[in-house]
Amino acid sequence: MEFFKIKKDIPFMSYGKVTTSISLVTFILAVFFLATRGLNFGVDFTGGTVLEVHYAQSADLDKVRAKLEEIGLHDSVVQNFGSSKDVLIQVPLKQNTVGAKLSENVLEALRGQDASVELRRVEFVGPQVGKDLVENGAMALLLVSLGIVGYLWVRFEWKFGLAAIIANLHDVVIILGFFAFFQWEFSLSVLAAVLAVLGYSVNESVVVFDRIRENFRKMRKTEVAEIIDNAITRTMSRTIITHGCTQMMVTSMLFLGGATLHYFALALTIGILFSIYSSVLVASPLLMIFGVSREDFIKPEKTEAEEVLP
Repeated sequence: MEFFKIKKDIPFMSYGKVTTSISLVTFILAVFFLATRGLNFGVDFTGGTVLEVHYAQSADLDKVRAKLEEIGLHDSVVQNFGSSKDVLIQVPLKQNTVGAKLSENVLEALRGQDASVELRRVEFVGPQVGKDLVENGAMALLLVSLGIVGYLWVRFEWKFGLAAIIANLHDVVIILGFFAFFQWEFSLSVLAAVLAVLGYSVNESVVVFDRIRENFRKMRKTEVAEIIDNAITRTMSRTIITHGCTQMMVTSMLFLGGATLHYFALALTIGILFSIYSSVLVASPLLMIFGVSREDFIKPEKTEAEEVLP
């Protein structure tokens, strides 16, 4: 399906040095912010107290947050849990007093607003659990990355696998860099979004790489840069439709999903935008830097003299 027909190939590779330079600078800045500011880990990673409260009618989350700020719990996460009458409150460890005392203070403050509120559950998440989540999350990223490289190596050629994983990790580091710079809360849902972006980004790279491989076999007398430009141009319609539809869904979560889905959708939005950029303007120029050629897929044609020799 092609809604957008582009008759003339766009010379993407003529801007390859510029786009890879921009990507390198952006990547370095993201690493710098990660090293200097670090990620603002949520309760899932740092530990803290989780309280579940129940109201007789639908709870006003903004009022709940305001009341918690009044008693000094500024970084608490407040969200609906199951229904509009059930509220889950997550208080980071850095703000914690004794767990039982904290729950009493929270319940007393909330009952000042609504006497019908009931405390259903109190749980304490220790920092050791958070440490395990960080380690397991990092291991998940590593295994996913290795799996992507292996898959592309088998399906295409090692240069494609290396180019794709560099471009995909570029997307991941950029997302983490945004979260470090703005100190947005990094929770398990955001980690899930990062892993989703890895798969989403590699899918876009595979589509472009598949067309490049096909062009090498069809356009036997064409230069490598022109082959790559043609492959990207021919997949532009698919890219616009796919990413546009995906971003529409993610945007609805971003603005209508509430606080629970906000950072999850935000991470996906950044990932989608940069996955388009990286698959076209990072992975493809890297192929040229690595020296991809027609001989990687097709054996060179023998001359008449070579055919005569035994």
